[in-house]
Amino acid sequence: MAIRRMDNVLIVVEDLDAVIAFFVELGMELEGRAPIEGRWVERVIGIDDVRQEVAMLRIPDAPGRIELARFQQPQAIRPEPKDAPANTLGLRRVMFAVDDIDAVIARLRVHGAELVGELVTYQHEEGDPGVDSGYRLCYVRGPEGIIVGLAQETA
Repeated sequence: MAIRRMDNVLIVVEDLDAVIAFFVELGMELEGRAPIEGRWVERVIGIDDVRQEVAMLRIPDAPGRIELARFQQPQAIRPEPKDAPANTLGLRRVMFAVDDIDAVIARLRVHGAELVGELVTYQHEEGDPGVDSGYRLCYVRGPEGIIVGLAQETA
């Protein structure tokens, strides 16, 4: 038995509109948005009396989705510190391959995004797992502290 695919990554947010706009600017498409509540969702996530609004974004013409959820009830719990560093336990970022990393960074800055560190060039070294060429790489912190990794393959 094997995994067939990864369907999506969930990000819980407070400002659903701002985060949707950020990911749309990145190049994703809003697939749908709807209120979610009822016993079935309570049973799945293990929280009673849940009301939330969910948005699903997809990568055009490719697999991969981001699910955004804004909890109306109960309210979301904020982790500490708010802008956790890269070595904090848990899911830290989602990485996207892009065609023009400079243009993407410029577009995301309009939505308040900032580089976490620097834009660097990485060259493949023998034995690097999952890497077969060079990349320009950076982490960008967007709305609500969401960290997105960007990678542009180099020749």
